[in-house]
Amino acid sequence: MSLADRVRGPVLAPADPDYDAERTGFQAAYQHRPALIVGATGPADVRSAVEYAAGRGLPVAVQATGHGLAVAADGGVLVNTARMSGVRVDPVARTAWVQAGVRWERVIHEAAGYGLAPLSGSAPDVGVVGYTLGGGLGLLSREYGYTADHVRAVEIVTADGRERRVDAECDPDLFWALRGAGANFGVVTALEIDLVPVSTLYGGGLYFAGELVPDVLAAWSEWTATVPDELTSGVGLVPYPDLPMVPEPLRGRYVAHVRIAYTGAVQDGERLVAPLRALGPRLIDTLGEMPYTESGSITADPTMPHGYYGTNAMLSELPSSLATSVLELTGPDAPVPCVVQLNHLGGALSRRPSVPSAIAHRDASYLLRALTVVDGPGPSEARSAPGRLADAVAPWTLGRSPNFVLGESSTVEQVRTCYHPDDYARLAALKATYDGANLFRLNQNIPPSAN
Repeated sequence: MSLADRVRGPVLAPADPDYDAERTGFQAAYQHRPALIVGATGPADVRSAVEYAAGRGLPVAVQATGHGLAVAADGGVLVNTARMSGVRVDPVARTAWVQAGVRWERVIHEAAGYGLAPLSGSAPDVGVVGYTLGGGLGLLSREYGYTADHVRAVEIVTADGRERRVDAECDPDLFWALRGAGANFGVVTALEIDLVPVSTLYGGGLYFAGELVPDVLAAWSEWTATVPDELTSGVGLVPYPDLPMVPEPLRGRYVAHVRIAYTGAVQDGERLVAPLRALGPRLIDTLGEMPYTESGSITADPTMPHGYYGTNAMLSELPSSLATSVLELTGPDAPVPCVVQLNHLGGALSRRPSVPSAIAHRDASYLLRALTVVDGPGPSEARSAPGRLADAVAPWTLGRSPNFVLGESSTVEQVRTCYHPDDYARLAALKATYDGANLFRLNQNIPPSAN
């Protein structure tokens, strides 16, 4: 029986007319070129695809919904999980069961009917599973911690073709590994995740002109030491293009965008942000009460597919030289301007959960991200710019976050920096147990240990 006869979804080769549409995602610069694509409709299709690949020694890549693409498949079997779109909310248990093709916007709206919210990221069109397996740093993270720490169970097809439901009681070692390095151990078909009792936020953005960037970074750095855990914030430094779809006050300008999400009372939020408003005139000020269903407006991330490359650094502190480095290396007058984002960490992110996970660098105080537009893979001046900024903050860098390694072929050395050394060794040993042939290597790969 052929693979096409064993699965309900499409099975496509490069010569098939729907091949390009099936392999294309949000990341436009780096695209999969597999020998075969399986458009999975459920776990049974995933199991058949994995069994087919394992029987022929072919690597397996996964394309879900969302933004990230660490490694593009060249050959092998690509499993597209976009058709797996089931969501079930349990308002009593405050949980949601979410299949692999679901984006956060769907969970946000379904949970909102019960006065609940998921621990989603800044962009509602990001896929739930990929975001969560890499840790998950979102709008409520300082209050509730990493999204991966709020996973109740993982449904996965492992390299042996088995469908498993893994949780803290059933296979706790694999459960530990999946939450932080999950792509290495199989194709996740669904997650059961916690929901939190949040229906509204005090949130939005303060947009300052580029000449205030040094003042904004200095003031925001001092301010973050004073805020409660219920307030999660960041700063985006953005070179906006001069295009009609950009709001007129921002069009063609370099802008410092302070992003705020606070779950307390509106009057308390107004008091907390007063020192930031005092920095100077705002190009736009959108702060106010909003339903959580509108939380994507806080960062207003782009929704159109495009080509990009990015890297990140988890920092112990913000160096006093940061503003100078950002402006010189990635600012509006730099050879390649970049989008730079800083996230305030700490709070619940720094506390170890009751059920441990593979997430590292919980002692980091800030996350620095740099992103630039690229046309495709391979060396380029644009691709070098984020790395130069990362080099400038190396003395304060504890490691990297796997969630924000975007559009690059991760080397073993790069992936190591995402984990503590002892945890990396444990992950490599578990990889040898569950995927000794490294079938799942088209990702931020952790090769199986020799022992």
